[in-house]
Amino acid sequence: MHPIVAVGAGGLLGSILRYKLSGVVLHHALGARFPVATLLVNVLGCLLAGLLAGWGEARSAAPGGLSATARLFLITGVCGGFTTFSAFGLETMYLARRHAPALAGLNVVLSVAGGLGGAWIGWRIATALART
Repeated sequence: MHPIVAVGAGGLLGSILRYKLSGVVLHHALGARFPVATLLVNVLGCLLAGLLAGWGEARSAAPGGLSATARLFLITGVCGGFTTFSAFGLETMYLARRHAPALAGLNVVLSVAGGLGGAWIGWRIATALART
């Protein structure tokens, strides 16, 4: 598969997944002042990227590892289409502009800490599983 097709197909799938998950979260969090759906998508996307990257690295020389095309499809495409960092930036800016700097700061801290934590946890899980 051509690399651009792999990334594009993965991006399509990731974008659809983000849309559906955000809709479910927003349906259950009506009236929330905090961008919960974007935070959840960003943390889950980082967790998935960490899992895939950790698995791919730990299993690179073994059967069951990720090919270059699979990495492009899954990490660049699906995770890239699924995560919403641009929405994070806009929503944080809107919070700050609406004179809610504490919520804007909370969104930054939770998104960054949650994203890094998700990537680290995903990496640890994948490398532990790959060794078994």
